[in-house]
Amino acid sequence: MNKKIGFLFPGQGSQYINMGKSLYENIDECRKIFDKGEKLLDMPIKKIIFEGPEETLMDTKNNQPAILLVSLACLKALELEGIESDYVAGLSLGEYSALIYSGVISFDDGVKLIKTRASIMDSYLDKDTGGMAAVLKLDKQKINELLERASEFGVIEAANYNCPGQTVISGELPAIKEAVKITKELKGICIPLKVSGPFHSSLYKEASYKYYEELKNIDIKSSKKVVYSNVKGKPYLEDDDIKELLRKQIMSSVLFEDSIRDMISKGVNVFVEIGPGKTLSNFVKKIDKEVTVYNVEDIDSLKETVKLIKTSI
Repeated sequence: MNKKIGFLFPGQGSQYINMGKSLYENIDECRKIFDKGEKLLDMPIKKIIFEGPEETLMDTKNNQPAILLVSLACLKALELEGIESDYVAGLSLGEYSALIYSGVISFDDGVKLIKTRASIMDSYLDKDTGGMAAVLKLDKQKINELLERASEFGVIEAANYNCPGQTVISGELPAIKEAVKITKELKGICIPLKVSGPFHSSLYKEASYKYYEELKNIDIKSSKKVVYSNVKGKPYLEDDDIKELLRKQIMSSVLFEDSIRDMISKGVNVFVEIGPGKTLSNFVKKIDKEVTVYNVEDIDSLKETVKLIKTSI
């Protein structure tokens, strides 16, 4: 079978203490990514990643740059083995790893952008303003009903369309609390998430424009890969305003399932999740059981994935 590979990069929530450490300790090029990233960030990111504590790593302002660096180190390890992809997507924060891989944004600019993005997202709204919740076992029709009914209690929107039967909602706390009750009525499950704000909702509109001031200073280059936009659920086109789409991404739904289905429609039948965890791998398998999914997050998973890909091509 002809193999067409798609790379996927995870977002917030995938972090854990010691992620990427085996790559840092064993591969010089990976170590350089951590070291260079720490200098650009001007913060002790390696200590936070390798030592924690967990509460510190969980802070948005820390975990976004941490996950970015670990993902890029995993990517470097895979590239050193000669494995590449023409199709690439990321979930929220992961879209920046995808844009760096494709050459649209430089490593330096990407790291600095994420530091600013994380800081704005972490501090812009009071933590008592809003939150997020994962809704399981409801189709899109019932999700729409849920949002419509809960909206009587405040702003509430779909933040992530991850895969069939899993949607993340975001909004003001009274509406989120009501959504938990309504979901139960609709025979679904609603799990509040431990996050510091109602990300990917219109409550971040003002913050998105603040972030855009930083985006305006970034040099955008032509893409060497087919990169997927979270906002569109489709690839970026040459005439797309990438900075404007990245601004919107902070306050808009992440159309991850649409992106995966589009990649599959273009013949992608092997996906590699690059970075901490296997969250995206699980989403992909729920979208299409027929595709093959691997992950690279440490030395062991790197060796296994490289072996399986090279023996199957």
